[in-house]
Amino acid sequence: MKNNKINVHFLGAAGTVTGSKYLVDTGDKKILIDCGLFQGLKELRLKNWEYLPVKVSEIDMVLLTHGHLDHTGYLPRLVKQGFNGPIYGTNPTLDIAKIILNDSAKIQEQEAERANKEGYSKHNPAEPLYDLKDVEKTIPHFKGVPQAQWIPLFDGIRARFQYNGHILGATYIELDVNGKCFVFSGDVGRTNDLLLYPPLKPKKADVLFIESTYGGRFHPDEVEALPQIEKLVNDTINKGGSLFVPSFSVERAQLMMLIFWKLLKEKKIPKVQMIMDSPMGASVLELFHRTRDWHRLEGNECDEMCSHFTVVSSYRETMELRTDKKPKIVIAGSGMLTGGRMLNYLETQAQNPINTLLFVGYQAEGTRGRKLLEGDKKLKVYGKWVPFDMEVAEIQGLSAHADHTELMDWMSKIKNKPERIFIVHGEKESAEALQKGIKETYDWDAEIPQLYSIEEIK
Repeated sequence: MKNNKINVHFLGAAGTVTGSKYLVDTGDKKILIDCGLFQGLKELRLKNWEYLPVKVSEIDMVLLTHGHLDHTGYLPRLVKQGFNGPIYGTNPTLDIAKIILNDSAKIQEQEAERANKEGYSKHNPAEPLYDLKDVEKTIPHFKGVPQAQWIPLFDGIRARFQYNGHILGATYIELDVNGKCFVFSGDVGRTNDLLLYPPLKPKKADVLFIESTYGGRFHPDEVEALPQIEKLVNDTINKGGSLFVPSFSVERAQLMMLIFWKLLKEKKIPKVQMIMDSPMGASVLELFHRTRDWHRLEGNECDEMCSHFTVVSSYRETMELRTDKKPKIVIAGSGMLTGGRMLNYLETQAQNPINTLLFVGYQAEGTRGRKLLEGDKKLKVYGKWVPFDMEVAEIQGLSAHADHTELMDWMSKIKNKPERIFIVHGEKESAEALQKGIKETYDWDAEIPQLYSIEEIK
């Protein structure tokens, strides 16, 4: 390869959090790092329908940092647009991507079907962004890679996937192009995660792409959350009520299971029925059994924890459990109450003031979760309004994302001064706070690229 000039196309998660996509064009080869969906604001979601401003058929391969939808959810669209190369990721990342893509396709199919039936879409007919058949065509491109080993990709180009906490299988990616080291942080995990090991730290980065989701913000310690959860469980159960925990299916549901199981084992909470009702969460739980070296749980701990839970898969079981009046703990999707099995429980239980609804994750603007946190006293479930009288609680500190201090620390082992630093995957305020922190701590200059900008790396 004779070309010294490399262009980087910022196709997502630039100036915003979601839609991670960075195309590295070496002149000879085109490598896409992550391939995520835009989420949240409507103007961003509409971009998922647009064609990428690059020739998709010329992209040689995709490298995935981890399996979350905002890092993998655009893959079926990419294949539909003519991509025909391999998609590399660690085995747990690819397993999670399969689960998430199938779930995403199913939801989109159902939404399109409902929109056509009820006629509320301006598109006639309404269509899903992609369907299960599109996912079926995407999976054969998946190729699992080991962590911590250099993998030759092309002449003079190699990559290494390094453990990064955050969720099962998550990595940061080192891409070596003719001796120049590009480091893509992906989503950096927590230092003291109860479920996962601390992230590894890069030692060299000529060009660094660093996420800034929680730039300028600081999490309370996870361990500090345990006494709060213990008190909430005891207060609710002693009143004869039930505790309902809306939860994200990947990592958060399993973390909450671990917390409740530990509290029970230490006799800090009473023995009541504990339910994990999320088909996707159950699939991820199965993955925990198969990937022992990726998390802190011993084999027997994983089995023992699961033995204390009723893991629900059938919808019929959900419908039976939701009318049961006995005190219990229920973990169910979705994390922001945008859909999922938790809505079935709230439809019958929301009017009971001795019940508690506990939020353990971020609640985006406009979601049902955010509205209830802000004091709404009614809830729209399947087209009808339900009075809402439950206690509402929120516990912070259980985020799977590194905070400002942890992001700064993650860069602490880089021995050289990076030639370029790009701050990505963050809202404006967070990105600017991280930019300031990097300057103050390391005296490095960092840039905040805009969506669809192209940067030349010499």
